[in-house]
Amino acid sequence: MDLLQEYYLGNTLQSWLCALITLIVALTALIITQKVLINKLSKLAAATDNQIDDLIVNMLRQTKHFILVIASIYLASLTITLKPSLAELWQKVVILMFIFQAGLWASAGISFVLGEIIRKRSAEDTSTKTTITFLGFVARFVLWIIIFLLILDNLGVNITGLVAGLGIGGIAVALAVQNILGDLLASLSIVLDKPFVIGDFIVVDSLSGTIEHIGLKTTRIRSLSGEQLIFSNNDLLKTRIRNYKRMSERRIVFSFGIIYQTPTEKLKNVNKIVRDIIEKTENARFDRVHFKEYGDSSLNFEVVYFVIDPDYNIYMDVQESINLEIFRQFGEEGIEFAYPTQTLYVSN
Repeated sequence: MDLLQEYYLGNTLQSWLCALITLIVALTALIITQKVLINKLSKLAAATDNQIDDLIVNMLRQTKHFILVIASIYLASLTITLKPSLAELWQKVVILMFIFQAGLWASAGISFVLGEIIRKRSAEDTSTKTTITFLGFVARFVLWIIIFLLILDNLGVNITGLVAGLGIGGIAVALAVQNILGDLLASLSIVLDKPFVIGDFIVVDSLSGTIEHIGLKTTRIRSLSGEQLIFSNNDLLKTRIRNYKRMSERRIVFSFGIIYQTPTEKLKNVNKIVRDIIEKTENARFDRVHFKEYGDSSLNFEVVYFVIDPDYNIYMDVQESINLEIFRQFGEEGIEFAYPTQTLYVSN
């Protein structure tokens, strides 16, 4: 018992033994608690659609064992007396380690959230992965800069000048690469707002084609003639884009003319013939047909109908079917199509 009361490094042997026991018990309890929580929450996460429990599990798995060791040593140190200078230094080490662990948790949270976004959107747009992965890199980079500044601040370094320098440097870099940043932000806008996705057929000014790739700086389009068109993301969003893939149905307007010599009764019958043809055509929805105007050498009709499928090939099949049937029935009714003619009258 006298041996336990002897002093070593400012504390009795009994105090050192209590600290050691506290260290072992605390470390064992923390490790067991971590494993139990991960197992329980993993089972709960597998049974529910809620993503919060998955997030917590992912963050718990990023808890490092050396952090648990430091936490246990800190609890054990409360049972002994340390020199003020040593106690202050030890307290700073503990704070720095917990700041580092908080950074690991935050980084795991960012990775999990962005991973879920990629998983949900990659099925409909494979370009999402590239942009969101880059966004995650930027977010983690900013996070660890903040962690680094917090560590320096706790070490007693005056970070005011450093923050100001980073701000000025950031402005200078942003001005130097503003075109690149513009394209990166445009890429982010495309991913989040989705004006188009891979596979959409779009028309940009006089150029048209199918979206093949949406990158961080450029979007690539395969034109109908076969060549690849490359657009800057920033320039692409500044123009008017016509997205034909989003079309639910296609409105068709076409005209034809018949000769002036057509009898009135047959002229009146044109509307009914065209209406019946369109209404009987598959994938077509009739809208209107009118005797529109007197042309230079024809009586002009205008027809409007809708193709209920946006596919261009289906539209052409429908239009061809309508044209052939109009030609056949007009032939049977003796209704003649007009073509540019001139009649010359000679006065005697």
